[in-house]
Amino acid sequence: MIIPDNSASSITASRILVIEDDQDIRQMLTRFLCLKGYCISVAVNKTELQKQLQSSRIDLILLDLMLPQDSGYELFQYIRQTVSTPVIMVTALTETKDRVTGLDLGADDYVSKPFDLTELEARIRAVLRRTEKPSFPSDALSEHVFGPWKFIPAKRALYGRSGIRVTLSSSETDLMLTFCHHPNVLLARNEIIELIYDAPNAVEERTIDLLVSRLRRKLADGGRQLELIRTIRGDGYIFDLKSINQ
Repeated sequence: MIIPDNSASSITASRILVIEDDQDIRQMLTRFLCLKGYCISVAVNKTELQKQLQSSRIDLILLDLMLPQDSGYELFQYIRQTVSTPVIMVTALTETKDRVTGLDLGADDYVSKPFDLTELEARIRAVLRRTEKPSFPSDALSEHVFGPWKFIPAKRALYGRSGIRVTLSSSETDLMLTFCHHPNVLLARNEIIELIYDAPNAVEERTIDLLVSRLRRKLADGGRQLELIRTIRGDGYIFDLKSINQ
């Protein structure tokens, strides 16, 4: 179902897919976000999710993890295997371990219920800004090749052996781009945060550790870690291209 936006900017408005089974919350989010100028689609299960992804462009997904028919985590895995659309998990699961699990799986943000609508919309803007901004305009025609990998910033795409595309979340893509622009340089966690989010203290340093861990796993060559991203204990990380390009 598409909820039309009647504002003057609706043609270019970002389209958000709300996956939420609670009717009251779903309607509240739809009304609020439409008033903020977004175009809203809704889904309550995997079948509806598939239809939405096939029928229209989706710029961001708000995903409830506690759904009656399908596991939110299973839906998230399906999304990540299908598209690179940024995902904000919105859930009643509030323990730290749940937040860590969500971020570790590749969510771009995690919001606990009950939430403040204004804060949620600010987080949506932040994720969309990170996804849409051309952080390094000079990269428009460039490619970064290292070992069996090729990263094309203009497409926000990472390719492995035989040209197979590796699915990255928007945050993982931003991290890959940051490393490509700072090869063989020690980057502290707070420096990485500022480079990716354009603001100090935008996220916890633990979030960067989780991002690095996820990206490392995806940069494994046939299951073998190439040590492209080296941890310098207590200091940060180095995207080490010297050994692989020797």
